[in-house]
Amino acid sequence: MSRKNTARLLAGAALMFGVFAGVNAANANESAIKSSADPNEWGMYSKGYDNTRFSPLKQIDANNVKHLGLVYSFQLGSLRSNESSPLVIGDTMYVSTSWGPKYVYALDAATGARKWTYEPDIPDDVLQYACCDVNSRGVAYADGKLFVGRLDGKLVALDASTGKELWKSQVVDYKQGSVITSPPLVVKDKVITGFGGGEYGVRGSLQAFDIKTGKEAWRTYTVPLKDEPNGDTWKGDTAEHGGGAAWLVGSYDPKTNTVFWGTSNPGPWNSAVRSSGDGNFGKLTNLYTSSTLALDADTGKIKWWVQGTPEDAWDYDGVNELVLADLKTKSGTLPAMMKADRNGFFFVVNRETGKVMSAEKFVPSTNWASKWDVATSRAVEDPAKRPGPNHPAKGICPNLIGGKNWQPMSYNPGTGLVYIPSNNVCMDWSVSDVAYKRGVFYLGAEFPTSPGPGGYLGELIAWDPVNQKKVWGMKSDLPFNGGTLTTGGNLVFWGDMHGDFRAINATDGKELWKKNLGSGIGAGPITYSVKGKQYVAVVVGRTAALPAFLGDVGKQMVAAAPEGGALFVFAVE
Repeated sequence: MSRKNTARLLAGAALMFGVFAGVNAANANESAIKSSADPNEWGMYSKGYDNTRFSPLKQIDANNVKHLGLVYSFQLGSLRSNESSPLVIGDTMYVSTSWGPKYVYALDAATGARKWTYEPDIPDDVLQYACCDVNSRGVAYADGKLFVGRLDGKLVALDASTGKELWKSQVVDYKQGSVITSPPLVVKDKVITGFGGGEYGVRGSLQAFDIKTGKEAWRTYTVPLKDEPNGDTWKGDTAEHGGGAAWLVGSYDPKTNTVFWGTSNPGPWNSAVRSSGDGNFGKLTNLYTSSTLALDADTGKIKWWVQGTPEDAWDYDGVNELVLADLKTKSGTLPAMMKADRNGFFFVVNRETGKVMSAEKFVPSTNWASKWDVATSRAVEDPAKRPGPNHPAKGICPNLIGGKNWQPMSYNPGTGLVYIPSNNVCMDWSVSDVAYKRGVFYLGAEFPTSPGPGGYLGELIAWDPVNQKKVWGMKSDLPFNGGTLTTGGNLVFWGDMHGDFRAINATDGKELWKKNLGSGIGAGPITYSVKGKQYVAVVVGRTAALPAFLGDVGKQMVAAAPEGGALFVFAVE
């Protein structure tokens, strides 16, 4: 790495671990801040509050990564959609499995020796209420406790040293179609979580619970009823089943005490039920669905929002993670929030004001809109691509799985690039009548899938967020590939649906190392250090339910690799 890039890397690391960990540290949760700032640990789902998935560790680098070898593997005892990013606190790793989770394990991070196992009693019927599989993307840690969101709508606190259950709180009734698949966010003395269910016609919300007692502290609905502010953006009483679920992960900026969270698609998919349905929005934009919300961490009050897809008619779920970084632009330093939206646009937003600074297509085939108009803060749509009654639409890109799905991207301050696992899939779309029935899909649409142009279905994209352009890409014959990790060793780690786990030069995209792990990879990898030795870990186990939404493309995904459920840990031999 050049001296210039090294200086940029160190400056960027200091910025992230200072701004997002040091500011107001006395008022924020001390243990969460400590573990996120410690380069040796992996204390949150995406390393820190900023969701960058960047680690400054550089013992493993572009020169020696070819010598990466397996240190240990651990069978998770659960097949199907294993999507967890483990945590590492001190010398202990915590990893959850699919099905509830079926298990949460505490392992010796250096050897894989099991310390304890948490095995909750999850009802057998959760599968029918889990739209897109029985996954668990991980747990959260603070104050010697682990916090686990479960498919049965419960939030649980465990003693991190023993696995003993300390408290259990009801977040939502899972039988309405509201399972919890992602880890909560711990901010100060509160544990904040959302839940899924946009496809079941739930009314989304974010809820905060007291870290010590599990008592609910606040609840903010992400869809307003007709007598509430912005309730007039819904037709009649349709907001009662309007979706907008916040089912993925949140971010937090201590400087402004702001929590950021994405919201899901509106319900039903037939937009004519809930709005004008013709793209002539007026005020009927179905707030706050397919949006990014900025909330006061203490009260849950919504400060501002950005709606990525107004009056969403394509299931362009807006939940994708918000990555926070201070970007160097021609106009000075921008306190940015970055989002690779499912709708195919990459958003750069001033995270202190909510102003969209730029939005450009990171997926070239994106055609539902010609551009994003920053002046009006909305897309310039192609009317032919908006489906409605007696108006089927053909060749819409991206497909409903999005230009990017839940699999996390990462940001490296040394290269200044974001590494995005993207999809290149399209669809046709036609709507049908639909009536709400509790706990049953509330869709009203058919959406046959077609491959995107160019002969590839997925691509790992290195994206310059300042200049809004692709720097390099690595194409794949399948979509829905794994999340990314980037490091101070000038590396990107990434897995795919075939089970190939790669180390890639973060600057130029050259593949430096590859190992097949036997099952498709969706999870984001992590890295950590114990007693001066750096490790890289990844969970494998391909999705089982999602391919059913994708026709022939889904069949290719299933054929690429068997189901699995294992943790693999590597180090330089």
